[in-house]
Amino acid sequence: MKAIIVEDEILAREELEYLIKRYSDIEVTDYFEDGLDVLKYLKDQEPDAIFLDINIPSLDGMFLAANIHKFAKKPYIIFTTAYREHAVQAFELEAFDYILKPYDEKRIAAMLTKLETSYQRSQQGPVSEENEAANTETILVKEPVGTVNRINLRKDEKIIVTDANDIYYSSASEKVTLVFTKNEKYIMPMSITEFHSKLPPDLFFRCHRSFSVNLSKIHEIIPWFNQTYLLKLKDMDVEVSVSRSKVKEFRQIMRI
Repeated sequence: MKAIIVEDEILAREELEYLIKRYSDIEVTDYFEDGLDVLKYLKDQEPDAIFLDINIPSLDGMFLAANIHKFAKKPYIIFTTAYREHAVQAFELEAFDYILKPYDEKRIAAMLTKLETSYQRSQQGPVSEENEAANTETILVKEPVGTVNRINLRKDEKIIVTDANDIYYSSASEKVTLVFTKNEKYIMPMSITEFHSKLPPDLFFRCHRSFSVNLSKIHEIIPWFNQTYLLKLKDMDVEVSVSRSKVKEFRQIMRI
């Protein structure tokens, strides 16, 4: 698997390259500091993955990713940035991951494992339902303990291993936390503060003392009393509150 790094800060680029070499077999073939140079490069080259900073010269990372998103054959895009407010747009562009600086070594290691697994599966082509189930089971076993992209949820005394992005929101209910995916509800025997701490911080926002919301699932933002907001989520008939104490941070994240 071959990748390029787009990063205009030398120390950040060197740290990322070190972590890639330490925790994966991915070959970093080229480095770029300028978005326009990357676009020119991609006319003739097809890297499997791009580690992309957002704040780069000429074409910023988001604009570059939007152009790459139109390609017939799309490389995996992993955003690397110090700014969490672009996370929603990143997932709308189907980014593979969104990594915040300063880098967390365990977070990088987990992401690289998932990236290589995803790439290997893409090279295998279509598989039968039986083999698909077997492959899925193998992947779950191989993922490192502590990865923030997989969350263990409980239902009927079973542990359901769930992609964090499948969670729409969670709410506090006395001494437990209710967790909602598109079609299921789970009861977690812990406070919402503890549950929220297990979620990817670049994707989930603690919008209220009783709610944690997946930023990529927000469909509509409705102004409410006392300059607060109600959030309507995709695919769900539900409204989640943004408390007054969280409004300023929410506006910054959502660029309101």
